[in-house]
Amino acid sequence: MELYRDIREVRLPGPTFLTIGNFDGVHRGHQALLRRLLEAKAQSGRPQARTAVMTFDPHPLQVLRPDASVRLLTTPEERMETIGELGMDVGIIQPFTRELAELDPEAFVRLLEEHLGLAGLVVGPDFALGRGRSGTVEVLRELGRQHGFQVHVVHPITWQGQEVRSFTLRQLIQSGEVDRARALLTRPYRLRGTVVRGDGRGRQIGIPTANLRVDPLRLLPGDGVYATWAWVGGPPGKGHRFPSVTNVGVRPTVDGRGGRQVEVHLLAFPPPGQDGDLYGQELTVEFMARLRDERRFPNLDALVAQIHRDVQAAQAVLQTSKPLQGPGPEETPPEA
Repeated sequence: MELYRDIREVRLPGPTFLTIGNFDGVHRGHQALLRRLLEAKAQSGRPQARTAVMTFDPHPLQVLRPDASVRLLTTPEERMETIGELGMDVGIIQPFTRELAELDPEAFVRLLEEHLGLAGLVVGPDFALGRGRSGTVEVLRELGRQHGFQVHVVHPITWQGQEVRSFTLRQLIQSGEVDRARALLTRPYRLRGTVVRGDGRGRQIGIPTANLRVDPLRLLPGDGVYATWAWVGGPPGKGHRFPSVTNVGVRPTVDGRGGRQVEVHLLAFPPPGQDGDLYGQELTVEFMARLRDERRFPNLDALVAQIHRDVQAAQAVLQTSKPLQGPGPEETPPEA
């Protein structure tokens, strides 16, 4: 996928079929939009047609409501990696500014026409763009009739009786229900970060951990201990995968200071012939299941004994984890 950092950098001759949104998490609902985008391209009968996805950085709420607390399921770069894997041709991480937010819908459409050769726009029913969100679906359809592009509206989907939305996912992840979140995402919830030095206490008790520094805007799962996969030397699917146990929280048995931390204990690591030094390396953690609450133990011996039980529980979970299935026909949303 070709990736751009501003629509003004793009010069596509068209026809281009576009979808716009935050796409935080790239969950099943977002994937339905992307499938419809591919269908629109295929149905156009124009082999030179391309698909494009525009997302925003920073999140619009950070600009329009600076006092709002924003916690992201994915960084814009992670979003685009997943979107590219789903077959899109062009990705645009658009800087979101007050100037952009103040464009009226027609000016925004002219920008899309000039730089993309817009032929089709795929959106959700609540989508709106431009000043004061005045570019509603009805307004965009009228602009489409004037400028020669079609608007396709894809409704939200439900999965196992639950509507799939980023808000729902945030609630699940914050409460530690990462297995349910995994079903709505079609992949495990992931945290990517850099391994930094901690206080070395894990190594002192024979259970070394990698301390992960993640983007401060990323949403951390609720405090607790999780069965996880850890990817070293590359992102999921490209690096080396190790079973692991991950603690998210404040470490109450040790000192409870320093704020919330993410500590990953990799099993079967380091591989034979490697020194196991991870400092400064990028590591991705995939959360498969929550094992227990984080809690305070009376002493370090009790903590170590519990961690060994956590390792056994994590191994059992990871040995039985199965790939997720994509949405079937009954989960395909209707189009307006």
